[in-house]
Amino acid sequence: MKHKNIYLLLLVFTISIISQAQQTPAAVQSKSVLILNATAHLGNGEIIENSAIGFVNGKINLVANAQLIRLAKDAYDITIDGSGKHVYPGFIAPNSTLGLVEIDAVKSSDDEGEIGIMKPHIRSIIAYTADSKVIETVRPNGILMAQITPREGRIAGSSSIVQLDAWHWQDALIKENDGIHINFPSTFKRTGSWFEPGNIEANKDYSKQISELTAFFSDAKAYLADQSKERNLVLESTKGLFDGSQTLFVNANEEKQITDAVQFAKQNGIKKMVIVGGYEAYKTAELLQKNNVGVLLRRVHEMPENEDDDIDLPYKSAKLLTDKGVLVGLENSGSHERMNTRNLPFLAGTCAAYGMEKEQALKLITSNTAKILGIEAQCGTLEEGKDATLFISEGDALDMRTNKLTNAFIQGRMISLETHQTKLNERYKTKYNQK
Repeated sequence: MKHKNIYLLLLVFTISIISQAQQTPAAVQSKSVLILNATAHLGNGEIIENSAIGFVNGKINLVANAQLIRLAKDAYDITIDGSGKHVYPGFIAPNSTLGLVEIDAVKSSDDEGEIGIMKPHIRSIIAYTADSKVIETVRPNGILMAQITPREGRIAGSSSIVQLDAWHWQDALIKENDGIHINFPSTFKRTGSWFEPGNIEANKDYSKQISELTAFFSDAKAYLADQSKERNLVLESTKGLFDGSQTLFVNANEEKQITDAVQFAKQNGIKKMVIVGGYEAYKTAELLQKNNVGVLLRRVHEMPENEDDDIDLPYKSAKLLTDKGVLVGLENSGSHERMNTRNLPFLAGTCAAYGMEKEQALKLITSNTAKILGIEAQCGTLEEGKDATLFISEGDALDMRTNKLTNAFIQGRMISLETHQTKLNERYKTKYNQK
């Protein structure tokens, strides 16, 4: 009975936490908006001082220098004075599990992975919780879109891309089932545990594991070529990889892993491929560039992995790859990945501090990521015809000291930037008579 009471209390606590949903999604844009005189960072490497950014019906219809155009007084319903401020396209968080896990310690709120090894048919989007309490914590730093991605297994399943202000997953969708994610076999394995690391040993099953993956894709191609087949949803779900409508996202960090993964994709006729993680991708940059393979570089706020690596290797990897012509974006998976999603702009800021020009670093979380995810026609830059998903910051959005949003819009809708933390901040400022 005592244990039952403990479980009941835990259940009540869990329900009370989950039930405190994020802010109510904003209504569809009904009034046109003009942002004047802010410094506009377009996301494609260009800057416009004293800009004029206008949007109506959720789409940007004006991107110009405010000093070079003339507008009627009633051209827009709402005018926001952005003098001294900065305008950016909404940041995109790829390879994310936002909305798939609410509380790590509560199994019933964790839906980031399914049982099984080969699961291309698993669709992460149907498990996405649009009103996750975690989601509201990332928006005040400018993260307004994310690629919701499954975990676990050799083939984890398919991801989808969402905007982060919605009632449910159908409302949130930007692009459904954009790609399939696989965890490529590692060439070595570590023994021991996180608190007592052991030795690094070669993975004796490496060739066998690749053969199993190859056999699965061979079966898939044979199935898709058979006109009189009995329906197989698992194999059928791989079709997009062969006709180019989906991207193969390969989690790989080692040099040999990455090289073998590129050859694997070519041999199996996969049209589009992206490396996720890519710790040693800089060693294979020429191969990646030649085969038009982009990289979603793993969290750069970390220590070097090998004892002979440069101490600043994680910080400068984006520049090393970019200088070789590789298309690079930033992702933030790993420990505490959902709560750390809010730090995505500061990862780009670190890349700027270690060799990249600031506007080039901005592309790592805007236009580059949009291109890698195949949504560049819709978002990623401030351009006419694209979604009005953008925000205004008092300072440099890549600097944690000055990233302070005053307004944010998703598809033209002005969203709330209030969170549980901001409410507590205001509460205790009042308590201690602080301004």
